[in-house]
Amino acid sequence: MEGPVLIPGGLAADDRGHLAFVNGFDFAGVRRFYLVENHRRGFVRAWHAHRHEAKHVLAVSGSALVCAVEIDDWDRPSKSLPVSRFVLSSRSPAVLSIPAGYANGFMSLTDGARLLFFSTASLEQSRGDDVRYDARYWNPWEVVER
Repeated sequence: MEGPVLIPGGLAADDRGHLAFVNGFDFAGVRRFYLVENHRRGFVRAWHAHRHEAKHVLAVSGSALVCAVEIDDWDRPSKSLPVSRFVLSSRSPAVLSIPAGYANGFMSLTDGARLLFFSTASLEQSRGDDVRYDARYWNPWEVVER
């Protein structure tokens, strides 16, 4: 995979209710999943990187700004690296695939935003491949009015 990829989904509604889907997402390689919810809107949870583990992210409720940056130097990554920004929303189903070699993070845009992460590594593998950077090492978190 070349960089983060957004796999669009959709919503269907009828007299029974709503159905959200992302039929283009392939679960091949997924080893585990976990659900993350921040305590408040505007909270940043970042930067979490892996050399070998890929992640896939789905907003199951609310909205979040999810960002990813390809690491150029694991000990001292450049602060000028381009950051990919994606808004994930439960109102517009999509899965964001983040390849291995990237740091990722997110900021809740709404109260009650919940993100479901799918990982290609077991918990033990992930712990051995875990690299963290300060939440503001790259700072794409400002929402600009327009």
